[in-house]
Amino acid sequence: MRRVVITGAGTVNALAQDVPSTFAAMAEGCCGIGTLNFPDVERLSVQIGAQVQGWQPEAHFERGKLAFYDLFTQFALVAAAQAMAQAGLPGAPGDPTRWGCVMGTAGGGNGTVNDAFRTVFAEGKNRVHPFTVPKLMNNAACSHISMGYGLQGPSFSVATACSSSNHAIGLAFQMIRAGMADGMVAGGSESMLNFGGLKAWEGLRVMSTDGCRPFSADRNGMVQGEGAGVFVLEDYDHARARGAEILAEIKGFAMTSDAGDIVMPSPEGAARAIRGALNDAGLSPDQVGYINAHGTGTAANDRTEVAAIRQVFGPAADRVMVSSTKAMHGHCIGGTGAVELLACLLALRDGVIAPTINHRTDDPDCDLDVVPNVARQARVDAVLSNAFAFGGLNAVLALARV
Repeated sequence: MRRVVITGAGTVNALAQDVPSTFAAMAEGCCGIGTLNFPDVERLSVQIGAQVQGWQPEAHFERGKLAFYDLFTQFALVAAAQAMAQAGLPGAPGDPTRWGCVMGTAGGGNGTVNDAFRTVFAEGKNRVHPFTVPKLMNNAACSHISMGYGLQGPSFSVATACSSSNHAIGLAFQMIRAGMADGMVAGGSESMLNFGGLKAWEGLRVMSTDGCRPFSADRNGMVQGEGAGVFVLEDYDHARARGAEILAEIKGFAMTSDAGDIVMPSPEGAARAIRGALNDAGLSPDQVGYINAHGTGTAANDRTEVAAIRQVFGPAADRVMVSSTKAMHGHCIGGTGAVELLACLLALRDGVIAPTINHRTDDPDCDLDVVPNVARQARVDAVLSNAFAFGGLNAVLALARV
């Protein structure tokens, strides 16, 4: 089977609107969470989030095209442009049918849905925008990326709640490794920060009103964010032949289902995904230096994830560094794994371990090295990226330095 490497990365998130600035913000332990700003926010109980500030669509897109782009698609297209530029690709190199796109999202055009409901119910109108369906469909971002770069190979979207991005990247990795494609654009994008989107999440009672504190004993819930992360994945030999810079190698991937509860996570299901990714990559727990945790800041998720890591890593769990970057950029739902994969690249390439900020009090149920509050310099050669979603759907990626 072929080796698969990452040759380009792009992002838009609450910390920054490009990869270098996001790396700098993660290294500094910056927090992109603040007071939300959108219509009817005063009607919400939760009024904080990691919102992309200063976003100017007109700076990136022609006005006519914006009629087709929900905010999640805008984020994805800008991140994809950055990734393709870094990879040195104006379009699919060689045979365009050998390149495709897989993008993860949970809500798709959630902002478009919110606006359409407002038009019909709050404003009493009987017509919505004629492009409402093309804007709200989950595959909109994937489709526009494939059209923009002439990617004629396998292209589709993945919706597995908070694991969507990891599933998308993992599936793209598997297709290249198996010979179905020479390269893929893959990642995830989400924008649910609107009244309807957050009002639905409030009903779950998993949201914090004062901040995200993963693994801290005083944690009281997640804080939602928005944004996108997009990557160019290539066959290793193909990338070397064209002289591309290699950012990291994807070594393994595994996905499991808890087949248990729709909202409560299972340590066994998470452990099977972690163990599966290690086995697929041919790595032992002793070889992994860093884990980017799912780490939502809810009582159940953090405790369950630590138990799963201990179950798989055994004694090695005491020396591996485990951090959650959601306290910085928020929980980007379907896009979160893609944004968090940047922390894995930062660790592998620059030897900087992004911290778990807002850590106040140790929790005996979360007794790992969570890199509290301050980034750490450390050389690591292999990392894991965890994603565990509502519905019990788990996806774990294993990456290594090349």
